[in-house]
Amino acid sequence: MAPKFGTSGLRGLVTELTDELVADHIHAFIAACPTGGAVHIGEDLRPSSPAIADAVASAVTDAGLTAIRHGALPTPALALASMTAGQAAVMITGSHIPADRHGLKFYVPSGEISKDDEQAITAALGQPAPSKTATAQTDATALPAYVDRYVSAFGAGALSGLTIGVYQHSSVARDVMVDVLTALGATPVPLARSDVFIPVDTEAVDPDTQLMLADWAKTHALDAIVSTDGDGDRPMVAGPDGAIIPGDILGPLTAQFLGADVLITPISSNSLIDDMACFTSCDRTRIGSPFVIAGMENALAQNPAANVGGYEANGGFLLGYTATAPAGPLPPLMTRDSLLPMVAPLVAAKAQQLTLTALTATLPPCFTAAGRVQDIPTDKSSALIAALTADGAARAAFFEGVDAETAVDLTDGLRVTFADGAVIHLRPSGNAPECRCYVEHANPDTAKSLVEAHLAKLASQLGGE
Repeated sequence: MAPKFGTSGLRGLVTELTDELVADHIHAFIAACPTGGAVHIGEDLRPSSPAIADAVASAVTDAGLTAIRHGALPTPALALASMTAGQAAVMITGSHIPADRHGLKFYVPSGEISKDDEQAITAALGQPAPSKTATAQTDATALPAYVDRYVSAFGAGALSGLTIGVYQHSSVARDVMVDVLTALGATPVPLARSDVFIPVDTEAVDPDTQLMLADWAKTHALDAIVSTDGDGDRPMVAGPDGAIIPGDILGPLTAQFLGADVLITPISSNSLIDDMACFTSCDRTRIGSPFVIAGMENALAQNPAANVGGYEANGGFLLGYTATAPAGPLPPLMTRDSLLPMVAPLVAAKAQQLTLTALTATLPPCFTAAGRVQDIPTDKSSALIAALTADGAARAAFFEGVDAETAVDLTDGLRVTFADGAVIHLRPSGNAPECRCYVEHANPDTAKSLVEAHLAKLASQLGGE
């Protein structure tokens, strides 16, 4: 399958992301979207990233624009730099998917491209290549500015006394996490740095990794463990017992601490936010940061004074207003960020003299579990979900053993609510050949057993792992 736009950016096999294909997309991006006269370029730590970054830079300069090379850095750090400069950006990353796949994330001067921008880029493909020339330059200021964003807002002693493990693996944010935690007064413990790319999916953490986190927490007497996906825009956070705190728990905790009153989040996120009195409205979107951003922009258009926050079930947080943080203002950054939903809950827990786990227990009792069946072509997953959507008897057979069906939501995939309050959501991944299953229940053990049972059913019917 040729590279295509997914939930967030262009994705495809590395072998298919040829210099010619990359150049065609970069030239189409420049032709279809505003750039501010330059394109900032960042990359993750996949072995193929430098060569693709070279192809992007060549395409940018061939189009007569300045290419600003930042090297390896987290996606939100690149976005912060380009948006501050009022210029475009391209991040070379496949995020959490395996190293044989890669991708490009595009940013206009105001932030991440929209779905309309994606369509405009696609429509502009195949045009004659430009024949102008410009220069490339390097910039080493983005990472220090990204670190300072959190130190100036939360304060140098905000996490003093805490010992925090940093699962570094091959995340491009692995050193930035250590730098920020150190600057905030914590004692970071770097763990499992890898020279081989590891595709960490913060929404579907495998059992071996969960056991590893629990062992680290006990061995090193950690107050928390933090990590990210490959490009550093999705957090993974565990409490002092090593148990992972889901991204759609980190999101509400972060929004609550920073005084957000309007929340925008995808339909797959935990519905406990509906029972939190601190939020005046909670609007749901399709899955993917462009949809969350569109929802945030709509909310701000209706009320420019609203404190609008957004987050995804993977934990990436988007800030749509200038928040009042403990040590100073925190300016907006409407792109998915991993550091904010790490730091804010940790600071909130410390301020209340609670562990991170105890802080999560203050939220309404609603629990989620998620997983995926891999190596499933998207059209195969889509066909099964379409069949279940169209046929109530087929749904009843597939969900046999769960309570009676009470509602069906088709915002993104198939989301079914049952009489006992259980929710089961099936959806093809927009980024990889996977079928995902999300479950919600008032009992965490039931949520886990439901996701395991329905992943097994998906694997049986789809033939995946």
